Formats: sequence, structure tokens, C-alpha cells
Amino acid sequence: MGILQNNKTEKDEKIIDFTLANSNNLLLIFTRNPELGKGKRRLAATVGDQAAFDIYKFLLAHTVAITKNLYAEKQVYYSEEIWNNDIWDNSKFDKKIQIGDDLGIRMANAFQEGFQNEYQKIIIIGSDMLDLSQDDLEDAFKALEKNDFVVGPAEDGGYYLLGMKKFMPELFKNKSWGTETVLKDTLADLKNETTALLETKNDVDYYEDIKDIEAFAPFLKHMKK
Repeated sequence: MGILQNNKTEKDEKIIDFTLANSNNLLLIFTRNPELGKGKRRLAATVGDQAAFDIYKFLLAHTVAITKNLYAEKQVYYSEEIWNNDIWDNSKFDKKIQIGDDLGIRMANAFQEGFQNEYQKIIIIGSDMLDLSQDDLEDAFKALEKNDFVVGPAEDGGYYLLGMKKFMPELFKNKSWGTETVLKDTLADLKNETTALLETKNDVDYYEDIKDIEAFAPFLKHMKK
């Protein structure tokens, strides 16, 4: 046994690493293809298209950093089209396209596919949360060991994370996506389920969400008078 360990080849290392990368945990990452003049429209209304575009790319890079080493399978769901040569490393992230007429249907389809592929714990996040870390994601998966659902409340009345061990279609229906009622309505659906609540965090939609955060200062120099 010791001899085998001492004589591992580079090929053996790759095989072992690949094995360790597999788990029954699945992280779904919903992202919008970054294009100037598209996305973050509420933020762009105040800071301008270029700044909003640069901020979104900065947030995407942060999301890559906090997810690439997570012990889970990872699937990036693009809004418009799959980009093979971008910041999402093809060897770490499986790439898919969002399918459905609204956010609820698109998320439901992604969860259903994950459960059909026999993943046991599935969590979904967006790609624009600076206030999210790898530790937070690990804590969310741990929460699913004793609960069937986990929710990360957002300060604006939505949620930044949703996880589950069983598919519940009601969570994706009859919601006014992008409004302050989403969290309340989601928790109402979960009232009879074992649910863990994570720490409330702030997502990035408006200038007010970022104006006092140092990390965003380089993108807001033109806003200072």
C-alpha cells in the first residue's frame, strides 16, 4: 500500500482528483451571459451601462472563486447561450442552458433534471452575490443533512439560495419573481416542511446596495462629485 502511494504517477493523481470531485451534492448556478447594455438594468439606471457591466463581471469572477473548489458537482445554467471559452472552467463546471418562460419554470426544470440524475442534495444560487462564500455553501449542504430544505433570505424580500432533498413544485409556482414577496410566499409553501434558514444577506440590484462597499469603489469613481 505504501509503495503504491509513493509511486503515484501524474495520471494517477488526476484519476484520484476526478474521483474526489464527484459527490451526491449538486450546485446549480444561474447566470446571465454578460453583455454590455444587458442585465443589471436597475443598477445601470444609476451607474450607467459600462459600470453595471464591469460590476457584473466582477461578481461573476467572485462566484467562480467561491464555487470552483466546492465539494459538489457544479452546473452553470446560462440565460442565453452556452459559452465554452469563458471564466467558467469546463473541467470544473458542467454547462447548460436555462429552459422555461419564467424564472420559476427555469429553476424547476434544473432541479428536476438534477433529481432525475440521482443527486441527493441540490442547491441553487445566482451569480451576483459578493456577500456569499464557499463556507456559506458548505453550511447550506450541511443543513440539508437534518432538513429537507434550506433557504438563504435576501434583504430585499427574495432569496439568494434555495436547496432541497426532494422536489417540491409549489416552490416555483405563483410567485412574483423579482419582488419583495418571493421569500414570504416561499416560506409559506414550506410551513409544513423541515427547513433551515441561513443568514440574511444583501444581493446587488441597486446603486444603494453597493455605494458604501469598498470592493465596488473602483467601479463607482465616476459617481463621486
